[in-house]
Amino acid sequence: MRRTVLRRAAVAASAAALALLATACGGSSGDKGDDGRAAQADKSAPAAPAKALSAADLEKAALTQADVKSGKVVTKVPAQDDIAQDKVTADDPACKPLAYLQVGSYVGKPAATVKRSWAGDAKKPAAGASAEEKMLALADRSKTVETLASYDDGGAEQAMKDLRAAATKCAGGFSFTVDGEKTKVLKVTTGTAPEGADEAVALTWFVDAEEGVKAPVKGAVVRKGATLAYFPVLNIAAAATGKDFDFPTEIVDAQIAKLG
Repeated sequence: MRRTVLRRAAVAASAAALALLATACGGSSGDKGDDGRAAQADKSAPAAPAKALSAADLEKAALTQADVKSGKVVTKVPAQDDIAQDKVTADDPACKPLAYLQVGSYVGKPAATVKRSWAGDAKKPAAGASAEEKMLALADRSKTVETLASYDDGGAEQAMKDLRAAATKCAGGFSFTVDGEKTKVLKVTTGTAPEGADEAVALTWFVDAEEGVKAPVKGAVVRKGATLAYFPVLNIAAAATGKDFDFPTEIVDAQIAKLG
């Protein structure tokens, strides 16, 4: 079971992310009288929906090695880390958005997507560490598969609504299956969402692993305009021991800085 947890969750990422710059319309004030009233009406009217970014635009905005201070960025994500939505099922369909995020996919039907993966630097074992301690030290590194997804016609806002609804409905746990391999999530909690975006959500799943271990997996999704950035994160040592781990906020900060 632990191998399943690691492979599925290791598709992953979380704690804060940002998506892309998109345009929005606003109103302007005018002179007094009828023209002023018309201008005021324009100002209070809803902004036009942000325009989806193309795959080429997403590619330009996605992280590269030069954007991060630690770890390794891979721009060509391997096939096993690129799980399609139709490979994922859930015991409760309302929980599917959480399953999609956890396995490194996306919610809804974006117009364009781009993926990156990032793995943190390995840590050196302490002097005199046992063989097991050395293995855990080397495994104490986080991995994420970031997905940038841009949507037409309010799809980004709807995806965020679906994620929040799933986090509430499925807080007590759910199960999902990928290619015949089932994963049981015992609990879902929400955390402090990252700042700097139009919307953001941060989550932690506790996965039923071997020997009674409740393996934590973290994730965050951030919306900017019509684009979402998905960051599910797995730490191999935490998955093996059930201990908490720090979300690698540096990759989120780097993405935010690059997007402006």
